[in-house]
Amino acid sequence: MEQTIEVIGFPMDLGADRRGVDMGPSAIRIAGLEEKLQELGYDVIDHGDVLITHRANQKIANPKLKYLDEIIKASQTLGEGVEQVLERGNFPLCLGGDHSMALGTIAGVASHCRKHNKSFGIIWIDAHSDMNTEETTPSGNIHGMPLSASLGIGNPDLANIMGFTPKVKPENCALVGIRSIDALERENIKKVGLPVYTMHEIDKHGAYTVIKEILKQFHNKLDHVHVSFDVDVVDPNEAPGVGTPVPGGLSYRESHLIMETIAEFGCMSSLEVVEVNPIIDSKNKSAEFTVDLVASSMGQRII
Repeated sequence: MEQTIEVIGFPMDLGADRRGVDMGPSAIRIAGLEEKLQELGYDVIDHGDVLITHRANQKIANPKLKYLDEIIKASQTLGEGVEQVLERGNFPLCLGGDHSMALGTIAGVASHCRKHNKSFGIIWIDAHSDMNTEETTPSGNIHGMPLSASLGIGNPDLANIMGFTPKVKPENCALVGIRSIDALERENIKKVGLPVYTMHEIDKHGAYTVIKEILKQFHNKLDHVHVSFDVDVVDPNEAPGVGTPVPGGLSYRESHLIMETIAEFGCMSSLEVVEVNPIIDSKNKSAEFTVDLVASSMGQRII
């Protein structure tokens, strides 16, 4: 019986200052996501996009937590949708939008795992650690806070989406490809003891060695592995159209090797891809790259 992938779009740009990532879900669909997954033998159900109120119709109540209320509301809706997909025994694939989307996806996965007594972990593939809080953020942008909130750190309203906190234990997280961390954010990482594999580790040991080590640990101890892939982890030469580009990222082959290895281990149970920004892209190059990465994570091979 073929597996069913249920797609949920989350056209969120309230978590960031730069506009355009709200068009990411559409760009990824236009790049042929559904057709690519169907070619791999999956049944695909696309639920369209979560409704999000445009920033023009909102005010910023707290400059350290911009658009907090709408982000919480939309994340709750997304979390409920993700949980329902998992309850149906299907695979949730969420398309962003900025990385504040992870507040909802992780909440939905964690709620499902909590109800079914499943152990849960996250592979966070990103140029940034997203471990800021209201106290440490230099910008007030909530897309820099989803992982800290998921660990129960920072603003209690963000942390308590879906009605419980924390969502995940630090030792069940692995951060991959990190190369841009704010000074105070670094202290949050050290305080909780998050396992972080920076670009230095990837340069030194190789992408395959790093991801294989993580997957071996997770495969042995966790029932559900969620992968959160921020396309800005990839070098801007390969994927220029992202929310917050940072030089020195993963190469084309390193990116695919990581996702292919995740597929080989067979322990990924949910996936989100975030921060595709078609406004600063070139001919939808970054969205097409993202579709191919998703396909690699779902079993596509060269031969």
